[in-house]
Amino acid sequence: MSLKPQEEILMVKRSKKYRAALELIEHGKVYDVDAAVELAKKTATAKFDETIEMHVRLGVDPKYADQQVRGAIVLPNGTGKTKKVLVFTKGEKVQVAQDAGADFVGSDELVAKIQGGWFDFDVAIATPDMMGVVGRLGKLLGPRGLMPNPKLGTVTPDVAKAIAEQKAGKVEYRTDKAGNIHCPIGKASFDADKLKENYQTLLDTLIRVKPAAAKGQYVRSIHLCAAMGPSIPVVLP
Repeated sequence: MSLKPQEEILMVKRSKKYRAALELIEHGKVYDVDAAVELAKKTATAKFDETIEMHVRLGVDPKYADQQVRGAIVLPNGTGKTKKVLVFTKGEKVQVAQDAGADFVGSDELVAKIQGGWFDFDVAIATPDMMGVVGRLGKLLGPRGLMPNPKLGTVTPDVAKAIAEQKAGKVEYRTDKAGNIHCPIGKASFDADKLKENYQTLLDTLIRVKPAAAKGQYVRSIHLCAAMGPSIPVVLP
């Protein structure tokens, strides 16, 4: 694989494993999803089970509210990660949440713990009656992407369903300032077919939620990569 001068400079700073992985990707080639998934698995050379990531550039301008793309879906094969789920609730819903597998359940005592700097959880769910209390944590949870949100199904009276979805592999997708979506679709240890099914589920969802205000080409580019590996361009749908 021939490299551009600037790429050669960057390569000097990369590890031997990364450089070896990059050699497997043909410069300038765009791969079909089957080949891209296989390459992503092959270029996952870390000692741990790397996450396989999907990066999609959309033809939207997120500074306009009617062009923002955000939501959450349950990937059919999960993400391979076990999430720690915190639930803000009280009364009879406490037992419901505990029975459903929540890792942490409570109300004011959890708020105080978080205000003290504790963030040992991956997702926060709240019943609607708790949002007055949880709202005090906006500046702490918001920047970390942990604030419960009804649009994402994390503010709901049905805590059992919300917990089950999170444990099953629910992921959030959201455009960054440049209109890109970054989302995990599984682990390198997954069978290729499971990764492809997760890939297609996310892509179909992004196409389905295309903002009416988006003009021109909507899906601009798609790349797959292992968390520590090089980026692999994928043929557009």
